[in-house]
Amino acid sequence: MSALLEVDGLGVTFTTEDGPVHAVNDVSLTIQRAQILAVVGESGCGKSVTAMSIPGLLPENAQVSGSIRLEGVELTRLGAGELRRLRGKQVSVVFQEPMTSLNPAFSVGYQIVEVLRQHERLGRRTAARRAVELLELVGIPAPSRRLREYPHQLSGGMRQRVMIAIAVACSPKLLIADEPTTALDVTIQAGILDVMRTLRAELGTAIMLITHDLGVVADIADRVVVMYAGRRVEQAGVDELFAQPQHPYTLGLLGAVPRLSVTSGARGRLTEIPGMVPSLHEDPDECSFAPRCPRAAADCRAHRPALRAVRDEHLAACFHPGPVRP
Repeated sequence: MSALLEVDGLGVTFTTEDGPVHAVNDVSLTIQRAQILAVVGESGCGKSVTAMSIPGLLPENAQVSGSIRLEGVELTRLGAGELRRLRGKQVSVVFQEPMTSLNPAFSVGYQIVEVLRQHERLGRRTAARRAVELLELVGIPAPSRRLREYPHQLSGGMRQRVMIAIAVACSPKLLIADEPTTALDVTIQAGILDVMRTLRAELGTAIMLITHDLGVVADIADRVVVMYAGRRVEQAGVDELFAQPQHPYTLGLLGAVPRLSVTSGARGRLTEIPGMVPSLHEDPDECSFAPRCPRAAADCRAHRPALRAVRDEHLAACFHPGPVRP
């Protein structure tokens, strides 16, 4: 079976007053139907830019190169009108902060109904019934009453569920979730992840999850792409990545995850990744992680390592890969 989404050699450069910013460089990834792919990395690594390039939601100063194919259709060649019709119907996005995405002047029900009327051409009563079903699907209690409420009357977790309900209203093939659990407590976060599992199981929705939270990745993802300074540095199945991480940056991210001692309950000291993320104004021919890497050698500073297979379908862009720090 062919992949749902195929991104090949994606590059995104922003034109700024200080010169070009190479936000994404040569990123390739594939998402199968009903698969959850997590893209992880520090803020500014290019994961959100990669995701927003798919539905064409980048600002006007962005220059996109490479190929983005959804079921074989090349999205980079579509016009503005075609992309608008694509959004919501085939590709939907759940943004990080629902209060900036939901309109405070309209009720929850109105905002869901308008999506259904615009994309599905449903009558108002039929759309209202469907809106109730969608709120039930995402686990909102008393959905008929919630339809009449406004975003400010809902909790952060409820607003995020409403955003997901709007995003899946038209049963999109691909859902892009950009940091959907940020700033939510652990209990609400678990509920949002359960909603995503339900969407995959009941609607067959593929999900591209953008996050910096490796706990969320371990809980829900099938495959993982680790990004650093606009490039992929590691890519593997979720179990393989956590069991045998190969890139020093991935090891650093895993070391920064808080852990509790089984015996005492005490928190151990987190591993620090020294140094700073490099500027994206330049794109030198060297490993971008070399200045912060404990394994860096002369070859790391002389050339950029290619992403290559180190274990079956486990890829890493490193001259000296391995699961244990030297």
